[in-house]
Amino acid sequence: MSFENLNLNNQLRNAISDLGYTEPTKIQKDAFSCIMSGRDVVGIAQTGTGKTFAYLMPILRMLPFSEQKHPRVLIVVPTRELVVQVLEALDKLTTYLNVRYGGIYGGANINKQKEMIHEGLDILVSTPRRVIDLGMTGALKLKFIQKLVIDEVDEIFNLGFRLQLIDIIDLVPKKKQAILFSATMTNEVESLIQEFFQNPIYVEAAASGTRLENIEQMAFEVPNFYTKINLLNHLLQDDDDMSRVLVFIKHKYLADLVFNEINGMAAYAEETFALIHSNKTQNYRLRSVENFKAGNHRVLITTDVLSRGMDIPGITHVINFDLPKEAEAYMHRIGRTGRAENEGFAISFITEKNTEILEEIETLMNYEIPKYELPEEIFIESKLLEEEVEVENITPYQKLGSKEFAPGPAFHEKSEKNQKTNQGGSYRRNLAKKYKKPQRRRPKK
Repeated sequence: MSFENLNLNNQLRNAISDLGYTEPTKIQKDAFSCIMSGRDVVGIAQTGTGKTFAYLMPILRMLPFSEQKHPRVLIVVPTRELVVQVLEALDKLTTYLNVRYGGIYGGANINKQKEMIHEGLDILVSTPRRVIDLGMTGALKLKFIQKLVIDEVDEIFNLGFRLQLIDIIDLVPKKKQAILFSATMTNEVESLIQEFFQNPIYVEAAASGTRLENIEQMAFEVPNFYTKINLLNHLLQDDDDMSRVLVFIKHKYLADLVFNEINGMAAYAEETFALIHSNKTQNYRLRSVENFKAGNHRVLITTDVLSRGMDIPGITHVINFDLPKEAEAYMHRIGRTGRAENEGFAISFITEKNTEILEEIETLMNYEIPKYELPEEIFIESKLLEEEVEVENITPYQKLGSKEFAPGPAFHEKSEKNQKTNQGGSYRRNLAKKYKKPQRRRPKK
């Protein structure tokens, strides 16, 4: 099927033709008619399958011209980066359409966002908390919303925005079309659908656990953090095909450490690396992504803040410097490469502590990741992080005050002075010897 077979108007068809797209993805093809029907829709699809276009195309197809100032379509996404990405998708699709749209998120000037809403919008893209912030001030009127889209809802829950999302659902009109997209169908997502959706249509195109056939996966067994640095350095220097590399780290402070270590090596004196995590300012994060997209940075070091939804074209390799805590997060990470049916590579550095999560990942994919030993030229570091140092386990009853931890006897005998014991004071003892027990006074008559 081509885009010509979808019920698109000429404006959308021309915009898609300008982008060079000829065939819709499975989720785009299956979701189009369902969303056009006006019923509630639940879409389940793995990352990199074109979910953003899947809901934007039918919404733009049905959106009539209006001079109404208050937004009629609300799209809720988990992160600021996803707000920017949805706005970029709207830029591409509305080349020949007269549609007003804008995005709001935390960390930006809220007064400017109020002015933008006051000037009039048809489509508003936002993170959950900022919708509540502006809705409570009265700057954003949610009673005019006709379509509510919740994208990456499982990640919204993971980031702790469940209560804000339920508040948004309560604030928008009950008579609306609700559209939900998620990579995984967790119990929490299913509960939300049952409580707030009206007889939804389910559209599924390759669930999150489906292994991406066009991504070649491999793993290296590495003993510690600083040996991982040596391996990363070796791979970046040895493989010329690594033209655009995304490196995932489990913690923000470790991402900073990897960035400083690899950036300080002599081989990269003329090459700069990009770094993104949640402690960086919004402008810094957006600028880093743009520089990475433009090819100004070959390597982008990040945490899981970029594992969801971000469409960065041309990523050749994804390196899991650390494995994630959840198996499905691994699928989202490696889905940053091999997008749009292109070939991609995913390399993971694994330690002995990763045995359990690695088994969960392989069970989810029903695929055993090939494992390789370190190349001979990799130097095995003896230096360890504090968290890598093994500490002897102490059982709960082994307290410092217990006999087991009590110090041994002194190395010399106590002096005669120190051998005395406290008898309650010599003055009282001497009085007790000299005087008998005092006689009680008779009570007065």
